[in-house]
Amino acid sequence: MTVITRRLFNTLVVGAAALAASSTMASAQEGKPHLILTLPQGEVVIELLPEIAPQHVERVVTLTEQGAYDGVVFHRVIEGFMAQTGDVAFGKSGSPDFNLARAGTGGSDLPDVEAEFNSESFQRGVLGAARSQNPNSFNSQFFITTADASFLDGQYTVFGKVLSGMEAVDALPKGSQANNGAVENPDAIQSARIEYR
Repeated sequence: MTVITRRLFNTLVVGAAALAASSTMASAQEGKPHLILTLPQGEVVIELLPEIAPQHVERVVTLTEQGAYDGVVFHRVIEGFMAQTGDVAFGKSGSPDFNLARAGTGGSDLPDVEAEFNSESFQRGVLGAARSQNPNSFNSQFFITTADASFLDGQYTVFGKVLSGMEAVDALPKGSQANNGAVENPDAIQSARIEYR
């Protein structure tokens, strides 16, 4: 026969409350995470792919939920290739550290993420991890391909796909080829949020 002491009773009550809280949290996050970017030209809905790049998705979800991407410019946009953003250090318009000349060289205070190469191909509307020459240097920056860029396959991590709003990406101001796509008057992400669908 089990005797329920006050300590055991309290443990059971606390355990049940924690289980209920985690169950509520899990149901609030049912479905896949989606990154929703509000741009001047409209909303872009991106399905994130944690099944093939869990660490990349986790980083972007974390930064988005911190509000880190709000106000960050698309500093590099190349016609017929891609649009790059996500420099939360130097690319956040209106912040004291904003520096358009340095946008694209910074990241967050979090450690870099190792590459999670996968078999997804860089077709139009794919979300890819921007990095330096070191394949394990993704931190906060990402790009959206605006055309077939399959030459990037196996060299950069795919971690999402645009479901709607590519017209807003297509409408972003472009940089010149001579300047490697650096945009003189870039548009910014007005707001970024995560939804589970």
